[in-house]
Amino acid sequence: MTQVSSEGFGTLPDGRPVRRFTLSSDSVTLRVLSFGAILTSLETKDRDGQTADIVLGFDNLEGYINKHPYFGAVIGRVANRIAEGKFSIDGKDYQLPINNGPNSLHGGLKGFDKVLWTPEVVPNGVRFSMTSADGEQGYPGELKVWVTYVLNGEELAINYKAKTTKTTPINLTNHSYFNLAGHGTPKIYDHEVSIEAESYLPVDKTLIPTGEIASVMNTYFDLRNPVLLGSHIENKLTEGFDHNFCLSFSKQRSPCARVFHQPSGRLLEVETTQPGIQFYTANFLDGSLKGKEGATYPKHSAFCLETQNWPNAVNKKNFPDALLRPGEEYNHTTWFKFSVRQ
Repeated sequence: MTQVSSEGFGTLPDGRPVRRFTLSSDSVTLRVLSFGAILTSLETKDRDGQTADIVLGFDNLEGYINKHPYFGAVIGRVANRIAEGKFSIDGKDYQLPINNGPNSLHGGLKGFDKVLWTPEVVPNGVRFSMTSADGEQGYPGELKVWVTYVLNGEELAINYKAKTTKTTPINLTNHSYFNLAGHGTPKIYDHEVSIEAESYLPVDKTLIPTGEIASVMNTYFDLRNPVLLGSHIENKLTEGFDHNFCLSFSKQRSPCARVFHQPSGRLLEVETTQPGIQFYTANFLDGSLKGKEGATYPKHSAFCLETQNWPNAVNKKNFPDALLRPGEEYNHTTWFKFSVRQ
């Protein structure tokens, strides 16, 4: 049985209070805010029974209000990049705010990570809801969204649901930065990663997919068997990963990624109903942010496994459908399982 409790976590500049919810099972304790539905901490034990917080973040609300690289946040209305912030639906053109080079990233200037959600305690978890107005950040349709965190034993499930009044692109994910050695550990080079994908999306210099769906065979992106990140990044992909790996289109629960940290014994396994997973090795962290307990977070000090639709799918007919239509329900779930291996 998961224990669920809540407490105040400061107030926004306009005076609205933010709540922090704690979900605790026998093996995992996590905390999530009503602001941005942000996962702020996630504590698990190593093979010796020692507990560590394995996600990056801040000790106070101010860190999350200020500019930061989306630590732990729910991302929407569309996660990842839309080329030049442009798309068309039924012959009508839309222009989004440009906030990442020439592109629109993670919902625009004020995405769902900057929204105060309405919380509701549910069995073994907490559900957050919000409404995005028609035209907000340039997107069509009033969008109602529900994100539910449920903790059962060593497994965290995050479910995303949404309904719209007009046809709109949607792509929701969680942007947690993991380090299985514990947040504040300077590198993830001692982590072994595998991703069950036979293809990936090559990108241009602004990180927009070129449109090619490329086989991972005989490339640095073949992660079907575990690779040690340190030797892989240092010898093959020096900047690190920031790429979409193509998964099943079935919408059935399917395993997609596995990360093992041999020194601690911590193992993270990910399953999802989504057609893609963005593997990102924190290439843009530079140590300038002061995180929890005064920690600094340099380049390659964390990894993200963002289950989602493919980047810029709204503009690519050969990518999975990115549109939600009136009368339909967007409904996806991702499961994170935290265990220990000897």
